[in-house]
Amino acid sequence: MADLKDARLIYLKGFLFLLGAVLAAVLIVLERPTVKVALLVAIAMWCAARFYYFAFYVIQHYIDDQYKFAGLWSFVQYLMKRRGSGN
Repeated sequence: MADLKDARLIYLKGFLFLLGAVLAAVLIVLERPTVKVALLVAIAMWCAARFYYFAFYVIQHYIDDQYKFAGLWSFVQYLMKRRGSGN
């Protein structure tokens, strides 16, 4: 599959991910409507977003400016290569 080039499609893809996350969170809270579950879902979403930011922005801009990401799998491969090289 080719990389997306059209900015409108890239925005659409991003907002579809956001919609999916919000919909999943709402459905989980509706399944078990407690404050505890709502807080745990919110914390899980926040932590996942921060990890994604770390995996791509922080690594590329603060640790290794040669690293170019293509997704979470490329990040796993990057970590495995660094671990194998002793860095």
